[in-house]
Amino acid sequence: MLPSLFISHGSPMLALHPGASGQALQRLAQQLPRPQAVLVVSAHWESSRLLLGSAAQPATWHDFHGFPPALYALDYPAPGAPQLALVIQQHLLDAGLPCALDAQRPRDHGVWVPLRLLYPLADIPVLQLSLPSAGGPALQWQIGQALAGLRTHGILLIGSGSITHNLQELDWQDAEATVAPWAEQFRDWMVQRLEDYDRPALLDYRQQAPHAVRNHPSEEHLLPLFFACAAGQRFSSCHRGFSHAALGMDIYRFD
Repeated sequence: MLPSLFISHGSPMLALHPGASGQALQRLAQQLPRPQAVLVVSAHWESSRLLLGSAAQPATWHDFHGFPPALYALDYPAPGAPQLALVIQQHLLDAGLPCALDAQRPRDHGVWVPLRLLYPLADIPVLQLSLPSAGGPALQWQIGQALAGLRTHGILLIGSGSITHNLQELDWQDAEATVAPWAEQFRDWMVQRLEDYDRPALLDYRQQAPHAVRNHPSEEHLLPLFFACAAGQRFSSCHRGFSHAALGMDIYRFD
């Protein structure tokens, strides 16, 4: 059975300069059974209600500005899966989670940047589920639980965000800058609670975790973690690291 994953996707430049994080994703792909399809919750599709991409061939969206031209030339032409989208929609409806289909949404970089490293041939169907961020961690937990059974049918579930994400406090001039203690302390607290599967503490992280608001001034980049955790449970770390002093690049799996 496939695990669920949480991937810190970092800067879009990960697609051009994979580094240690990219190597970890490549190793992970070699270890996993080949998925029948991939379903991703990305930090970059916030919505007021739950939506599921159902296009047969979603476009690659370069949803960022100010990067080198080579980044905008990249494509990830993996097919969609309209029929599977109907099945996933029904799973959500059966769990009391209304979900509408969206046949127009392109793939944002939270989807295609990590998938280019996991599955560079782009030959596995990929679907994207939106992030109703106002629902907070508890809603993502419900969604993860509702879709956990898809893992037994060869569908890889991915939450794509970042274990820490405060862009205002990064050292943009030095990717190898010394890690900020407040970022490391938050990451370590989260890892301990994930190892313990301490659901109450995780859902209340904003009150309990050290420097929670400093690491996540807004929640969208952490929320996909709760989706992945609830879909899998048993935690293991595939990669840990930081770039630019405080941008967490961790990758976790849940079996």
